[in-house]
This record gives sequence, C-alpha cells and structure tokens, in this order.
Amino acid sequence: VDPIADEAVGPAGPTTATRMDKFTDAMLLGTGLAGMIGKAERGPEAIEAIKRHQSVYLIAVGGAAYLVSKAIRRARVIAFEDLGMEAIYEFEVEDMPVTVAVDSTGASVHTEGPRVWKDKIASFPVRVA
Repeated sequence: VDPIADEAVGPAGPTTATRMDKFTDAMLLGTGLAGMIGKAERGPEAIEAIKRHQSVYLIAVGGAAYLVSKAIRRARVIAFEDLGMEAIYEFEVEDMPVTVAVDSTGASVHTEGPRVWKDKIASFPVRVA
C-alpha cells in the first residue's frame, strides 16, 4: 500500500525474517546495515552474522503495521529496489514499537527468555490437591 498524505511509507508490517537467515551475512557485509527489523526468531547462522558485524535484529509485532508506519519519518531504498516492498530500506524513525531480539553480542531474547522463565517457573511452589 502506498503512503497517503504526509506518510513516509504505507503500512509497514514486518516480514518473517527466518527465511532471510542464509542471506544475513551477505546483506550485513554488502550494505553496512546497523540493524534489521522483522518478526520471528533467527537461526544460529544469522545470529553469528549479526554478532560478527556488530549489528542488531529488532522484532516488531505482526499485525501492527499501522503503528510501525507511524514511527517512520523518512524512508529511502538502499538496496534491491527491484524487489519493491521487499527491498532494503533505510528508515529514520522516532519511537518505533520494536524489541531488541538479537543484540550486537549475539544474545537472543528467543534463547535467553525461555531459559530465564524456566528457572523462575521451577521456583514456584507446586501444590497437588
């Protein structure tokens, strides 16, 4: 969907990033990206590339395309323009509703989060009636 009035972009829903894992290293190496936005967890190959290039992976909530688009102030295509909506864009954003899923050290919320909660849940008392 094209932008309307003063919008920088139309709805900007995240894509499932896992399918891009095998291209992550090449994209980070070839474009100098500081970070990527998508949804879903990333595999070990992508996490290692993110760590190696000191980049980050941010997750946005699927179905919140309108909210994400409202945070985008400016947008420009920096690579693969022929892919249309799947091209790589540079966004200038303000207060974008995203979460750091993989940081520049390779720590992943999808790995660390379940581990933390497993430990917390294990400490809860269990009562059998």
